[in-house]
Amino acid sequence: MRKAKVERNTLETKVKVEIDLDGKGESQIRTGIGFLDHMLNLVAFHGSFDLNIECNGDLHVDGHHSAEDVGITLGQAFNKALGNKKGIKRYGSLYIPMDEALCRAALDISSRPYLVFDADFKSERLGEMSTQDFKEFFRAFANEAGVTLHLNVLYGENDHHKIEAAFKAFARALKEAVQVQSGTISSSKGVL
Repeated sequence: MRKAKVERNTLETKVKVEIDLDGKGESQIRTGIGFLDHMLNLVAFHGSFDLNIECNGDLHVDGHHSAEDVGITLGQAFNKALGNKKGIKRYGSLYIPMDEALCRAALDISSRPYLVFDADFKSERLGEMSTQDFKEFFRAFANEAGVTLHLNVLYGENDHHKIEAAFKAFARALKEAVQVQSGTISSSKGVL
């Protein structure tokens, strides 16, 4: 079973993540940031991951620490659940439209973390979440999961639609990449 539980406790946040990569898309998300909860519920649903996340953060400061630490802890849990990565497809990519917005996601579960995040937002906030914190979430996830992640919001007018397309594309690319397709490591080096 490809499951993991990870906890991260700092002076700024307390985060618990449980993930099942072979789940049904069920989730219980409580980060204290409504918009982030909405996006993480989409990740669970569109990735077909069972995902439980609880974060108690210093929201009296702002949401930055919570968004980043949830990304860190989710990335650690994702990496732990993958184990030795034997047999996974490794790569995932696709385009996701959300009304007038279009996002492209491409990723490689390579143990070489890197993020390219190309999105232009008109709004400073969506709900109570700073639009700057989306990049911090994805960077934290990529670093801890060992994933090369390219997210490009190609166009769109509505910021909600743009970031929702990005999270859905991210989830669907992850779903594709974690599929077990063989009994071998998907690398000419013999290791991921």
